[in-house]
Amino acid sequence: MRPVRALRGAARREWGPLLATVRAGLTASRLRAIWMTLAAVCLTALLHTVQNQSWGFGAVHALGTVRVEDPLWQALLRTPLSLFVPALDLPVRGALGQILVVFGTAEICLGRRRTLAIAYTATLAGTLYARIGVALGPDGLFGLPASDARIVDTGPSAAVVGLAVYVCCLYRAWFTDALVIAAMVVEVALKNNLAGKEHLAAIAVVLVLCAVTAIRHRRRHPRRLDQGLRPETGARSGAPPIRSSNLRRGPTQRTS
Repeated sequence: MRPVRALRGAARREWGPLLATVRAGLTASRLRAIWMTLAAVCLTALLHTVQNQSWGFGAVHALGTVRVEDPLWQALLRTPLSLFVPALDLPVRGALGQILVVFGTAEICLGRRRTLAIAYTATLAGTLYARIGVALGPDGLFGLPASDARIVDTGPSAAVVGLAVYVCCLYRAWFTDALVIAAMVVEVALKNNLAGKEHLAAIAVVLVLCAVTAIRHRRRHPRRLDQGLRPETGARSGAPPIRSSNLRRGPTQRTS
């Protein structure tokens, strides 16, 4: 029983605050808590259906597909919609499931604006890295072959990975965070494709954002971090406030 209890304790420390926040959000607002995520799922399903029709493929391609060989201004205009255009060579159910789980969790924990900002930043990091990699050439450390310039670059995977890493950092789910990063490294080691390297680029940028968030919070709340309390990040952690039952509270004593 001791190993089971230890495993439960580790799982509670890893995912407890995160699950508590998600549960509280869904209990308070139900599906309204993730209406942006549901809209993203519907948009992705719609774009998948349209691009698989002979009359709709050209329109989706013109509005939401990105390639390195395209002009930069055109790629930047298409990048927001490309996030919701699922890759043709992958099952759409995987993309829909990723958006529902990861975007939904992020929407509750981070809020809609920050979720969209991080998702777009992660996707844009992968898109810009592809251009830099092709420019460096296959002989560079982070270079890519010229053939990658013609690969259609769409889908929510970079955004999903970026959001997962950011939320795990925010809620100190370090094991899960390390597992996500390790999985992306293994993907590159086994496949060595453009998508895997873009995922690593997205992770690198998101880790920088996590560091900036931590530094800003440390400057604003040095005492709270010294006491080991979870940083205030604009999202509720789900943990109850700490109260002291040993001291009698005076008229000006705080109950934290």
